[in-house]
Amino acid sequence: MTGQPAEQPLPRDFFDRPVLEVAPDLLGRTLVRTLPDGQITVRLTEVEAYAGEADPGSHAFRGRTARNATMYGPPGHAYVYFTYGMWHCMNLVCGPEGHASAVLLRAGEILTGTGPARARRPSARTDAELAKGPARLATALDVDRRLDGEDICGPAPDAPLRILHGTPVPGQRIMTGPRTGVGGDGATHPWRFWIAEDPTVSPYRAHQGKRKRTRLDAPVARS
Repeated sequence: MTGQPAEQPLPRDFFDRPVLEVAPDLLGRTLVRTLPDGQITVRLTEVEAYAGEADPGSHAFRGRTARNATMYGPPGHAYVYFTYGMWHCMNLVCGPEGHASAVLLRAGEILTGTGPARARRPSARTDAELAKGPARLATALDVDRRLDGEDICGPAPDAPLRILHGTPVPGQRIMTGPRTGVGGDGATHPWRFWIAEDPTVSPYRAHQGKRKRTRLDAPVARS
C-alpha cells in the first residue's frame, strides 16, 4: 500500500489480512485521537501481534468471552481492555471476522497534541516517554473501554479514532523479537515489531510469573 497520501485513512481491507502481515505494516502509520480539547496524532513505533485461539498469548486462546468479543468482530475496529485494575490498552482487530486476531499498540511518537497528552501523562519526563508503552499510550490518548469496538476506518475527520496512511517503515528498519510479558508456549514467538533505534520504543521485559503489582510498576500488557 505504497504511494498513498499520508493523510488518507487506511481502508478496511488493510486490516483484513493475517495478523503477522498487518502488525509490521502498522509501523510508521498515524493514529489520530479526536477529543474535545483537540486532536492528538501518534506515529506508531512498536506493536505486537496476537493470533486468536491459535495463540497461547492471546486473550482469545480459550474462546470467546464478554471481554474479548470485539476481537471476533469485523476487522478495522479497536479492541480496548482493562488490565491489573488500573490500565487500559488498545488493539486493532484484523483478519477475517470470527478469527479473533489483533495487534496491540505498544508505543508511539506524539506528533501533535503534545500539550493534551502531557496533561494526561504528567509523570513523563520527556516527550519520548508520553506513549512509551501500551498503557501509557492509552492514557495519553484518553482511551478506555468506552472506545471498545470503535470503527477506526470511518472517513469522518472528527471520528474518535482513525488510522492514517502515514509513512510506512522500510523492512530493513523493522526489528522483531519475543512479545513483552508473554510466558508459556507463546513466550518465544517473535511477534513483537518495532522501529530500530527509535527512542519511543518500550523496553523488553520477559515474563516474570504472577506477583502482586503496584502503581509504580511499568505495565505489561497483552491482547
